[in-house]
Amino acid sequence: MEPKIRDKFLIHKVAKGDSDAFGKIYENYITKIYRFIFFKVSSKEIAEDLASQVFYKLLTTIKNPEVKIENLQAFLYQIARNLVIDYYRQNNKTVDLEDDIIDTEISSQEKIIEKIDLKADIEKVRQALDGMKEEYRDLIIWYYLEGLQAQEIAGFLNKTPGAVRVLIHRALNQLKTKLEA
Repeated sequence: MEPKIRDKFLIHKVAKGDSDAFGKIYENYITKIYRFIFFKVSSKEIAEDLASQVFYKLLTTIKNPEVKIENLQAFLYQIARNLVIDYYRQNNKTVDLEDDIIDTEISSQEKIIEKIDLKADIEKVRQALDGMKEEYRDLIIWYYLEGLQAQEIAGFLNKTPGAVRVLIHRALNQLKTKLEA
């Protein structure tokens, strides 16, 4: 079943009170939404809290008969973006990178070195992303980390797929420039 049709079917079932259908929506999207939020807030606990708020808002929205959700994935990402913006407005601070991004169970000295290098690389990318304008940062996360297609992203941003491809190219060039600096 095509994801959009599946999502509409699940939304309809949730509106009728089917909790299993909501569980399926949650299973289908929690990883993507969590990862999107995590790359914006850099904190495991905050990302978990915000991701749970996304699904709570989805549930309350679905139960409102006056609201119709056309594209569930776009709707979830929009809620996530808004929650991240609200989080930063309320806290007026930069969130520190969690020490436990990478699993702390290490069995050898080689793994320790690999994890330190990986953590340093993640931190460099995160800092470069933080220095970019929000639209470029979102595009890189959606396209390269979430694996979304330009056409799907175009639906989120109300742009043509061609315009999204150009923006992704510009965002990637800006990220490369920041990483090289």
